[in-house]
Amino acid sequence: MTENSGAAPIRVLLADDEPAIRAGVRLILRHAEGIEVVAEAANGAEALELAAAQPVDVALVDIRMPVLDGLATIAPLRALEPRPVVVMLTTFGDEENVTRALQSGASGFLLKDDGPQELVSAVRAAAAGDAVLSPGVTGVVVKRMLAGGLEAGATATVDDDRPTARQRVQALNEREREALSLLGQGMPNLELGLRLGLGPDAVKVLVSDILDKTGADTRVQAALVAAEAGLVP
Repeated sequence: MTENSGAAPIRVLLADDEPAIRAGVRLILRHAEGIEVVAEAANGAEALELAAAQPVDVALVDIRMPVLDGLATIAPLRALEPRPVVVMLTTFGDEENVTRALQSGASGFLLKDDGPQELVSAVRAAAAGDAVLSPGVTGVVVKRMLAGGLEAGATATVDDDRPTARQRVQALNEREREALSLLGQGMPNLELGLRLGLGPDAVKVLVSDILDKTGADTRVQAALVAAEAGLVP
């Protein structure tokens, strides 16, 4: 997705039990070129129904909601086709929530007090396949990753027989290992391409190959694999 007015708009689903929050986010995104809010939900169950009824590119999901909370909504949303990118939008940026969200398959984590430009940029980045982390939680994630607090083996599905992170990166060639290390440092596609001397399409193919070979569902999960495998400086 791009900001080009000729491209299809990024379709966004908002899921938050507070109408005022939804209204504020809707107002911000309404004035952003190339982004369209196509559905709003007051809980996780409604979000799943709406996302199943129409294609959604990015789902902005609150963590604490009635009926079905945001963390329990991530996996069912990710199981839909076409698969939406799930970004948590919440006031609760503590370690437990961040860890659980990323391990459940969320592609990013934003705080509600982030500015309008940060929100718009995050939606565009998520739609483009980049990991999205609020500055307010980046430190938490990095600390947990480097301390081994986020186990790569738990970043996708719970499986005691799942290979370790070191085993999962053995299938990567030298260029892919280098790229995975950069992903582990939070580098977006544009910077990744500049560092590796690759164009946008080549970077997307490279990242896709890394996800396939490591068994990661998202760039954030791949970053956790990199940290657990010791590829993050």
